[in-house]
Amino acid sequence: MGMKFGLVGSTSGAGSSRQNNNLENKISNAQGKVVAARVIDIVLNEKHQYYDLVGQWNGIGAIFYEIVNKSGTKSYPNFALPYDAQLKTYPLINEIVLLISLPNQSMGFVSSNESYFYMSPLGIWNHPHHNAYPNLLDGLNDEEQTRDYPSSISGSVRRVTDSGTDIELNGSNPTSNTFREKTNIHPLLPFMGDSLLEGRYGQSLRFGSTARSDFNNLFPTKIQNNWSDSGENGNPITILRNGQPTKTSDEGWIPITENINNDLSSIYLTSTQKLPYNLSIEKPEKWIKSPTFPGQYILPQILLNSSQISINSKEDSILLSSKKSIGLTCEDEINLIGNNTVLDTTNLYLGSKRATESVLLGDKTINTLKQITSLLKSITNVLQLDQMYPAGIPVPNGPLNVVSLTATQTLATIEASLDSLASKKVKVE
Repeated sequence: MGMKFGLVGSTSGAGSSRQNNNLENKISNAQGKVVAARVIDIVLNEKHQYYDLVGQWNGIGAIFYEIVNKSGTKSYPNFALPYDAQLKTYPLINEIVLLISLPNQSMGFVSSNESYFYMSPLGIWNHPHHNAYPNLLDGLNDEEQTRDYPSSISGSVRRVTDSGTDIELNGSNPTSNTFREKTNIHPLLPFMGDSLLEGRYGQSLRFGSTARSDFNNLFPTKIQNNWSDSGENGNPITILRNGQPTKTSDEGWIPITENINNDLSSIYLTSTQKLPYNLSIEKPEKWIKSPTFPGQYILPQILLNSSQISINSKEDSILLSSKKSIGLTCEDEINLIGNNTVLDTTNLYLGSKRATESVLLGDKTINTLKQITSLLKSITNVLQLDQMYPAGIPVPNGPLNVVSLTATQTLATIEASLDSLASKKVKVE
């Protein structure tokens, strides 16, 4: 049976008071005890063999552990729950976490027993991808692992350049055995005052700023950021990145900075920074008054860059509003699809910004053409009866009669087709 979690109301009376005092003393003694532990397994779904042991869905994220630097067999009854219920970094197998001893809630009431809660994995290798530190007492039997692992602990960073360290990083549950070690994941290079949040696969969130240095020419560094060419130090920038460049080096211990042109997907929120970024198609010569494109803009802007961007409103509207310009540019098609499409403008240029020819009003043009064809038909009907008077005797004017008959028939066909010339969808004012 899984554990039940919850609180019940207290009871009154002297016995209850003594019990509460005793409980408070035990809780006080338990609090603050912190130990380092190595993760040996983790519960991520209901398929785990000890899923029920830690209380069904209340046990998701529970780890099983062994105390670091202590010999002995691994014991599954020892488990710990996440310390923070809102912000969680689930550890990998063989990563080191800090356990803090706190009061246990068990079987529906507050217990005097101690329970451990774990914090985020320690940065043993100071690397976002993983920080596994296997138990040396277990031995390293695999030849490749024996070669890689000492090289990974030879310095403050992991320097393994083949497929991986072969350290066990996944748990016993096959349904959650999904982590794959990569040697080409690079940490981000920080700048003074930055706040960084880094995922294991090249995702990151940087709360940074313009970081210019007048000493760069005298003391050049190997890695620079590309957003500090304008503005003053301390001007804020926020960068959300999902995925580093696909062609990054295999030297995963070398830090990198974000690159809006090469990272897989990015969102930039700037203040005064100028980014080396060009739209796929800009064509300023096509505009009547070209805007300042993103790569030259030094006022606050938001940039989104990815292979495809979709914006969808499930219930209501998408509203795009701009004080100056809105540009839609592409190499193939621009599609505007809707039951009603309104273009309300002072001047509308079709074909190019140099267009000078006026569009005709369709209904008025058709009515005018109907009047013209009607008059022409009247004339041709009369001409069909035209006669000549050679020697004073009337005879039909053959050539003119034939041409007039043909013209009358053609005009009737044109007149019948005029209504079909009007578009049933496009209306102009």
